[in-house]
Amino acid sequence: MTLPSANTLAPPAGPAIHVAALRKTFNVPVREAGLRAAIKSLVKREHREVRAVDDIGFEIGAGEIVGFLGPNGAGKTTTLKMLAGLLYPTSGEALVLGHVPSKREPAFLRQMTMVMGNRNQLQWDLPALDSFDLIRAIYRLDPADFRKTRDEFIELLELGDLVNKPVRNLSLGERMKVETVGALLHRPQVLFLDEPTIGLDVTMQKRIRAFVADYNKRYGATVLLTSHYMADVQALCKRVVVIHHGRILFDGALAELAARFNATKTIGVVLKDGNVDLSAYGEVMSIDDDRVMLRVARADAPEVTTRLLRDLPVADLTIEDPPIEDVIEHVFAGAAADLKAETDAAAEAVGSSARP
Repeated sequence: MTLPSANTLAPPAGPAIHVAALRKTFNVPVREAGLRAAIKSLVKREHREVRAVDDIGFEIGAGEIVGFLGPNGAGKTTTLKMLAGLLYPTSGEALVLGHVPSKREPAFLRQMTMVMGNRNQLQWDLPALDSFDLIRAIYRLDPADFRKTRDEFIELLELGDLVNKPVRNLSLGERMKVETVGALLHRPQVLFLDEPTIGLDVTMQKRIRAFVADYNKRYGATVLLTSHYMADVQALCKRVVVIHHGRILFDGALAELAARFNATKTIGVVLKDGNVDLSAYGEVMSIDDDRVMLRVARADAPEVTTRLLRDLPVADLTIEDPPIEDVIEHVFAGAAADLKAETDAAAEAVGSSARP
């Protein structure tokens, strides 16, 4: 398949990514444990339908970096694979830069990339430089532009001589850096990043995040990012989409997520006399040296702060929103409780109709 050259590509009007009523279901074989069940399954195999993605919809504008959050099995990777054209949707509509991803049109492939933190794309036994040259040939990149882009990326990620080593000899962090460079050499306008920093140490995570932010700023690329490291999301994303059991629970600003789903504030207090019991002012979360961390209702934070300053010899006081990890966990816990309630109600309805 021949890919068009870069000068034939023009960004479409409207959002870079458009999703409406998108659904993906899988028929999964099921059977009970034991030899009898195994033999029975050879004759008649039973299946159950699993909705990995259940009628979701959102739009992402050109140049946005959006976090796509959810627990394992929520439908994140399935959604990204449909948007990248690796999976056909069961129903609904998906458009990326005006293209239907499942058609895998050359003009679409030329403008997108997908990076998966647990998948290798470069040739295992070759130096990364050789794989980069292969990518240049596949995408028919101008040699001068290719070398300029390649050298810029190598410098940004501080790869140095690593690109001359076989990929199999690189550490996980080094391998992810060269994999990221290889995925972006053709300067795609849409990036699907699925756990790009998984398993990396803190230093490597920061470098990957800085590289993605710089790429977005330089080329105006649209980024849809999944990650279990909330530092990735906080550093890169102003907007997040939260998905759970294939359904979207939240789509909005990261700051709004904390305000909407967590009704608490964290107050840090340092007293001149550190022996005072502060449990009357809120829930004591931790005591670290002289600093006491209190959890209070968001609406009560001003009144509690006033009381602390009035009643006690306060040396230092801070008011913060709870960590975003706690907010996300709270969202998922609430969704799980709602789902259980729906399931119990449905089972009760079925049981009532069955009773005489």
